[in-house]
Amino acid sequence: MPIYEYEHLGEPCKLGKIFDIKQSINDERLVECPSCHGAVRKLISHTNFCVPKSNNDIRNLGFTKLVKRDDGVYENVTRRGNDSRYMERGKAETVPDLSKIIKD
Repeated sequence: MPIYEYEHLGEPCKLGKIFDIKQSINDERLVECPSCHGAVRKLISHTNFCVPKSNNDIRNLGFTKLVKRDDGVYENVTRRGNDSRYMERGKAETVPDLSKIIKD
C-alpha cells in the first residue's frame, strides 16, 4: 500500500507539521488530520527508484540480458569474460556461466 505525505495547514499536532499515512491508491485524499482533525493538504513526494540505463549497468547489477537475433539464437549483450557472444538452442556450451555471478 502506498505511503502519502500530508502537511498541516495550521498548528501541527503530535504527528508533526508533515506526516505520512498508508492509504490505498483508490482512497480519497485526506482533508483533515486523523489525529487532531485540523486541515491538511496532500504533498507531492519524491520517488526513489532507478532504472538501469545501459547494458553495463545491467551486467554490474548481476543480470544477464539476452536479445533475440534469430529463431533459437540470442545475443548475450551482457557477457562476462569467456562467455559466448551468442546463445544457441541445443548447444549447452553457449549458455552463460552463471557460477561467476551466483554465489551462496
